[in-house]
Parts: sequence; C-alpha cells; structure tokens
Amino acid sequence: MAKNLVIVESPAKAKTIEKFLGKDFKVESSFGHIADLPSKELGVDVDNDFAPKYIVDKEKKALVKKLRDLANKAETIWLASDEDREGEAISWHLAEELKLDKDKTKRIVFNSITKSAIQKAIENPREINYNLVNAQQARRVLDRLVGYQLSPVLWKKIKPGLSAGRVQSVAVRLIVERERDIEAFDPVASYRVVAQFKTSSGSAFSAKLGKTFTTKEEAEKFLQQNIGANFSVSNLDKKPAKKSPAAPFTTSTLQQEAARKLYFSVGRTMQVAQRLYEAGLITYMRTDSVNLSAEAINAAKDAIEENYGKEYSKVRKYTGKSKGAQEAHEAVRPTDMKRQSPSLERDQSKLYELIWKRTLASQMSDAELERTNVKIKANTHSNEFSANGEVIKFDGFLKVYMEGQDEEDLSEEQEGMLPAMKVGDALQNNYITATERFTRPPYRYTEASLVKKLEELGIGRPSTYAPTISTIQNRGYVEKGTVEGTERKYSQLVLEANVVSEKGLTETIGSDKGKLVPTDIGMIVNDFLVSNFATILDYNFTAKVEEDFDEIADGSEDWQKVMREFYKDFHPNVLDVEENAERASGERVLGTDPKTGRQVAVRLGRFGPMVQIGTVEEEEKPLFASLLPDQSLQTITYEEAMELFTLPRKLGVFEGEEVEANVGRFGPYVRFGKKFVSLEKGESAFDVDFERAIELIKEKQKADAPITTYEDKDVTKGVGRFGPFIKWDSMFINVNKKYDFDNLSQEDIEELIEAKKQKEIDKLVQEWPEEKIRIEKARWGRHNILKGKIKVELSKDVDAKKITLEQAKELIEKKTPKRKTKPKAKK
Repeated sequence: MAKNLVIVESPAKAKTIEKFLGKDFKVESSFGHIADLPSKELGVDVDNDFAPKYIVDKEKKALVKKLRDLANKAETIWLASDEDREGEAISWHLAEELKLDKDKTKRIVFNSITKSAIQKAIENPREINYNLVNAQQARRVLDRLVGYQLSPVLWKKIKPGLSAGRVQSVAVRLIVERERDIEAFDPVASYRVVAQFKTSSGSAFSAKLGKTFTTKEEAEKFLQQNIGANFSVSNLDKKPAKKSPAAPFTTSTLQQEAARKLYFSVGRTMQVAQRLYEAGLITYMRTDSVNLSAEAINAAKDAIEENYGKEYSKVRKYTGKSKGAQEAHEAVRPTDMKRQSPSLERDQSKLYELIWKRTLASQMSDAELERTNVKIKANTHSNEFSANGEVIKFDGFLKVYMEGQDEEDLSEEQEGMLPAMKVGDALQNNYITATERFTRPPYRYTEASLVKKLEELGIGRPSTYAPTISTIQNRGYVEKGTVEGTERKYSQLVLEANVVSEKGLTETIGSDKGKLVPTDIGMIVNDFLVSNFATILDYNFTAKVEEDFDEIADGSEDWQKVMREFYKDFHPNVLDVEENAERASGERVLGTDPKTGRQVAVRLGRFGPMVQIGTVEEEEKPLFASLLPDQSLQTITYEEAMELFTLPRKLGVFEGEEVEANVGRFGPYVRFGKKFVSLEKGESAFDVDFERAIELIKEKQKADAPITTYEDKDVTKGVGRFGPFIKWDSMFINVNKKYDFDNLSQEDIEELIEAKKQKEIDKLVQEWPEEKIRIEKARWGRHNILKGKIKVELSKDVDAKKITLEQAKELIEKKTPKRKTKPKAKK
C-alpha cells in the first residue's frame, strides 16, 4: 500500500495526476460529492438552526467503504478536490464520512493539472476552509428550502409535477419579460437613405444620409431634390484610434464566446472545458477572475515575441469588475502557451484554440487604426451624406484574435476602407435609395446572452450558469425556438439616371430559431410566482443573496444568520399563498361555440395547453382539444382554436384501411392503418386531401419496400430525424457520408449491418435473455440496465459486471411505474 492517498473528484483527473506522482502516491476518485441532502425529504432541520441532514447515497456506500479502508492504511491523506466552494465542501464531506484523522489529513488545491502545479500544491498544503464550506452549505440549504416549499404550492395551484428554484425561476422571469416586450412591440416604419458615389479615379463607396423620413412621400420628395444635383466632399476628418484586446476568459465570457464563434450550448462548453482541464491542458474552468499569473504572462510574452516579434508584445494585468471575483484565482487559460494545437477530438480542439488565442491576444499590443469620416454635400439641398471608414495601420492583437459580438450589438455602420479623397473633390452619384425599414423588437435571449444578463445582474456564479440554463429547459419552462419567421413586405425608392422608381421587396421577420422562448407553462408558473412571491423573484434580492454567500465565504457573515433572516419572511409567505391564492391556469376566453352557444376558452390542462368548449359547471361535459406544438395560449386565435376540433380528419379508405390526417409530436401526418406518413414542409393536416394522402402513402410504401435481404431478413431504408438509415432485424443503422445512400451495394449493406452487430456486442456487459434484461455501456463511462422501454442508469462506482440477476430485477422493479387503479364505484 502506498504511503500517500490522494482523493480527487473525477476518474479522468485521477488518471492525469497519477502520472505526475511517484509510486508512493495512490490517486483515487470520489466521483463528485459522496454525501448530500436526501432526495425524498427536506433534509434541513429548520427548528435546529437549519442543520442539514447529509446522507451517503446507497450507490456510494461501497465507494465510501473502499476509500475509508485505503485511508486507514495510508500515512497521509491528501484531499485534492477543486478549489471552489463546491470542491471545499466535497473535501469536508470526505473528512467527515471517512472519519479522517486531522493530523494525517492535508488539503491541497491547484488551478491546473500540471506537474509543477501538483508539486507546488503538495509543498503548500492547508486545512479545510470552513468559510468556503459554509458558503456552499448556505447555497445548498437555501435552494433546498425554496425548492421544497415552493414546488408543492405549484402542484396545488397550477399542476402536479411542477418545480421552482431560486435562480432558475429568476432566469425564467427574464425570458418571459423579454417575450412580453416582444409581443407588445409595435414596429414603426421610416425611410433610410443610402447613396453610392464614385470618385474621379473610379472608386465607388456608400454613404448614408444623417436623417430618416417618416413617410414615403417625404422620402420621394427628397429623392426628387437630388435629380441633376452636383455632389462634392464638404469635410474630411481623419483621426488615429486604438483597439485594445479583451481580457482573458472567465467562465461567463468563455461560454458567451464559444456560443458566438463555435455555436456551442453553455452546457456543451462546460463539458468540453472539463475534459481539457482534466487532461491538464487548461486551468480550472469555473472562475470569475481575469487575472493571469506572472508565469502565464511571461509564457505568453515569449510565445508572442517568438511567433510575431517584439512589437506585438505588451504585458497587461487585468482586474475583474465583479464584486465576488477572487483575484487569487486565475482566468481560464492554457497551461502551456507553447502548446498551440495539441492533438484532440474536434470540439476539444476548437475550444482549446479559442482559449489559446484569447489568452495570447490579451498580452499583445493595441491595434492602431485610422478612422475617416467623409461628409458629402449637394448643391440642391442642405442635407449631407456621410461615410465612415477604418484603416488598420498596425494590426497588433488583431493578428491573432477579434472578439465576437452578440446580434443586438452588431452595427450597420460601414467600417471598410474609403478611397482617397480631399475636400472640394467632385463626386459622381451612381444611385440613391430610400428603403423602408422598421424598428426592431428586443432580441430574444440566446444561452450566451442570458448568461451575460445574469452576470450583469449579479445573479448566480460561474458554477451555476450551465445547470441553471439546462434546468429551465429540462423542466419545460423554456425551449429553443424553431420558428423560421414570416415574410414582411417593404418598399424601396430608387433614384438612378435622374428617374425615381419604386420596388416591392420582402424580408423574413420573427425568427426565433435557437433562441430561448418561454412555454405556456413557463409563463403561467412565472406569473404565479411573480404575483405571489415577489421577493424571491426580485432581481435585486437574488443578487443580494449571492453577495451574502460571498460574505460567508470570506468569513464576514454567519451562514445560519443569513438563513434565519431569509426564512422568517419566506415561510409565512408560503403558508399564506398556499391557503389564500387563486388557482392559475392561464385561461383566456376566446368566444362562444356557434353550434351550442357554450364558452370557448384556452387554458393549461393536466396534459398541457388545450382548448375547452363548455365549463365544468354545465350539465353537458366540456369538449377538449390539445394545442399544436407551434401554438400558444397567449396568441392562439378563436378561429385556430375551433379548427382543432376538426382533427383527426377522416379522409377515406385505401386498400381496406382508413386514412386520416392529424398532428402529433413530430408535426402533421397521415395515418394509414398502422403506418404514419409525415406531411412535407408547408403542408397542413387541416388542408391535405385524400388524393395527396394516397400519393404520400404510395411513396412511403415504395420507400419501405425491402431493398435486399441479409441472413434471410429484409433490409429497408429511409431518412429519419438523424439522417439516412437502413433497418434490419428491428435495428436502425445510420448510414454516414462515407456511403452513397442512393446507390448502396450489397457489400455496403453487409458491412453496415456487421459493424452495427459488433457495436451491439461491444456495448453488452451482461445479459439474461429469459428475463429480457441486459446491461449495456452508456456514455461517460456509465452503464444502463435495460428491459423493454425501462432504463436504469448505474452510477460510475458500481461494477456492472458483478450485478446479479436479482439485483438487476430489484432495480428494474423500483423504476417500473406503478399503475394507478381506479377507485371502485360506490353502490
């Protein structure tokens, strides 16, 4: 047994660290937290000064026993979890649950997994920082109090199965309020004037008029004033300017820039960054500091001078603006600036290159520019055109990196080069356009811009952004938009060759693709919480709580006192709302049914948003129809609502089977017996006729016909949500771009099937055919127990090869949903 036991959080981290330490060190992983609040109870003793009840999960008990045995045999135990509050709490739980001897236990931290960082940490151990532990406890306990006490109120007043969270609910509020601003926005049209001029040397450039016109008549009148006009340069202003590089990455700016440049979701960015950190390639990826160590600054300086020359180097020291930023920590940066393009999988390589470039650029010279502004006058009116240009005199940091911009920050200003001109030069006018433009509504949040807003408001911290955004989507309160947008017509007046003409143009507006859009349930829950729990949903309050956590972390505030202050107002509020608040369903009355005269309304029902004809108070039962995926309680019209009662539409009988049109989870379709045929883009279940349905069915039959056989079983092919595939023996096999899908040979098909069969064999860990139970490898080193549609995910520390059939059955039984039995009718 090694003299030293090092305990880290993840197996990947353990593997990397083990390479740097000698045979006297054994490195083990705790697989994250080994103890936490129980999942099926509050787990906080409110009457005993908010004492948390920590338990070791059943799945972790074997791991805890193993670590305890190793710790008892070791001379020194090194607790090496991450350097943030969460990591400190993990070390504290390890010390408590493993009953570690304080005299032989040492806490070490490092912000990068490199040999020098590990050795330095070993040389400078410390004790567990209980201020950091208490800050984490405060967050965990407060969030548990909010979640466990608000959620049952939502079940009672809105719908079973809902949940609330302190930070998540505030994030949803931001998205809902932005959506309401968009809905209330009334676009205003105006005419913007742009002219193209040509210099005597023949170089063309564009210039804008400094004013807009509110009506077409005004714009046309202005264009008429330019017929036969002479144009000349009235003023030319050249100014030197500088651009400085952005600071190195924090968690938040890394998430924003990876979204803008690599199109990564916030969660994906953090997953990839975690892998880079664990491989020893970057520093710790959860930080709000922009600070770089002296070692990093010198390494960047050397890399810049070696690759670009001394004139490109400028040493810079950055300090953060956020109040809670810990400057002792570092920004996210490469651990070795000489390693520009390590051999990595695609996403890791792209993110690493982004971090490397941003770090290097932060230590480079300013870009030196020359900005030119040209004013152009006409001899027929007093309005002037102006053009802006920018010339780079010295590229500086721009040689390596330019920071991305969010959609709402993009400028329409011309920033290209302008041709050489001087005051008094005559200019030829090629054309002038007056284009109708509309004011824009606020932009919907992307994941990146939401992170930016949360950070601006002081809500959440580096470790909370990604889980917050994942949670609000997983709960169904927010979803990624899929609407392509709608066409809008606008006009353009053109003055060319002394003639004014008009063009009709179109543009697409209202696209929300990839943006965060609140769902109906998200809006209803938000409105209920804002109305009844104003303090919890208040942005300033949420930011103040984060400041309290920061003060607990630096030892200037007592965590239990913070809990007491919060709970004394929160708990009575919960009781009052539970007792007195009205139920919320988001109901909107749309009108009356012309056949029966009964009320037509939309509201949230047990199975989601729906239209209801009639009320429960009436003798005749109400009629219900679910809203379609692209419809909303807030915007559906009376006509759209009534149309829903026409589905499913019976179209006729074909080959002895009934044909009907309907809408499902994946959009509109035609059903033919047991076959479902999706309608093509732009086709509607309300409009499709019998002839078109038969056409689609015949295409489907043709597509589903076997293309060959293999091992006496039919092979068919098709195109699904994930691309082209072949189907054989109930297996769906993706066909990648290596193959010509339209001309698959028998050899191709056999190769694909055999590869899939081998993949299934490789995945299989254990199988009990008579019980139809199997254990397969899943992602991230985990395993799943599968039986039919039931899946049980095993934790990483469970040995899937050692599970018995009885244990597998027990886990499946726990996961199997219990059938609800109907109550017996009273006699």
